[in-house]
Amino acid sequence: MSEINIGIIGFGTVGAGTVEALMENREIISNRAGTEVVIRKIADLDTESDRGITLDRELLTTNSMDVIEDPNVNVIVELIGGMEPAKEYILKAMENGKHVVTANKALLAEHGREIYQAAERCGVSLAFEASVGGGIPIVRALRCGLSANHIQTIMGILNGTSNYILTRMTREGHPYNKVVQDAVSLGLAEDPPTLDVDGTDAAHKLAILISIAFGSPVSFEEIFREGISSLTPDDIRFASEFGYSVKLLAIGRNLGDRLEARVHPAMIPRDHILANVNEAYNAIYLEGDFVGPNLYYGLGAGKRPTASAVVSDIIDLARHIRLGVNGIMPPLAHFRSTGHGITIRPMEELTSEFYFRFSALDRPGVLSRIAGILADQQISIFSVIQKGRDAGGSVPIVMLTHEALESNVRKAVSLIDQLDVAMGKTVMIRVENR
Repeated sequence: MSEINIGIIGFGTVGAGTVEALMENREIISNRAGTEVVIRKIADLDTESDRGITLDRELLTTNSMDVIEDPNVNVIVELIGGMEPAKEYILKAMENGKHVVTANKALLAEHGREIYQAAERCGVSLAFEASVGGGIPIVRALRCGLSANHIQTIMGILNGTSNYILTRMTREGHPYNKVVQDAVSLGLAEDPPTLDVDGTDAAHKLAILISIAFGSPVSFEEIFREGISSLTPDDIRFASEFGYSVKLLAIGRNLGDRLEARVHPAMIPRDHILANVNEAYNAIYLEGDFVGPNLYYGLGAGKRPTASAVVSDIIDLARHIRLGVNGIMPPLAHFRSTGHGITIRPMEELTSEFYFRFSALDRPGVLSRIAGILADQQISIFSVIQKGRDAGGSVPIVMLTHEALESNVRKAVSLIDQLDVAMGKTVMIRVENR
């Protein structure tokens, strides 16, 4: 085949970046693909705004079906995001025999099973490198480079906005709300950045990664997620005094018959490799039974890094189409699912070390009452810091525990928050020492 024709649906930030990459690096792309990669059509509701790109206007349309139904288009690139009409367009493209490239993490996390099955049924390929980690080639690493391994652990910083916020809070001691306002004004966060800071975005990405690692779509709704909005500079400072950094972590572990899948703030030792991933950068740490530990690091979002991942998928598909190969590999890179019926362990069964910050009236016996409740729930104290009185008259009591059961911790925190000496809700952060 002398050329591969692609149709792009969505001409926003990533769509424009994809077109830029295809045009600016045309020579190296065609050389690596072994064939010319040609933009056949671009669909977007807004065809008038200036994207800073000189294009033949005949390529532009406001009707996405013009792209999907074009018999000369080999690959559809979906970059509009969201659930609908993106899902409809992807399924229709597959029914029309088109290979699909998408960056749509939310759609794959929540409706992946239906889309993966459609790709296999229609005999086409689905590529989604840009759905996780921006320009970091983590999807290809799991689907190809690490395919000889049982993946035992996935642990990552998968959301750049939250990592930027926590970095600024750590370095400058600013409160959460101030840093969020700064991030919005700099264009580093949506207004408000809800899906970033509440753990949803990272959980979408974790669902995709563990689905590939374990060969079966994982239910996004079963992934525990907790955000960073309740953290304060005091918590980050106390964590530092204990020798830890605070990060929003996405964690997946193979427990044999079940999976562990969770997203939440966590304290990790300052010498851990992920503790030094700062600003808007992402990093994913993996462990395989043969390869051992692996780390993938880079910009997890942005116009050019994400476009780099999209175009890498286009090149990969072009190579195979040129050779007449369809349905290169199943979307999750397993020809037989290894995870049929696999379940995610309930969060209540997690065993971990914990950080607590209690706010209590400065009265005799308060610490012993708190310690008594913890002891009743089989929670053993490892270390305690008690500082001077706050402006409101309360005393912060900060603790690290030995390993304890999540369900016991939740019950203890609920009982402590009901004490007549409690001056606010207890802050709890899980500690990752493994």
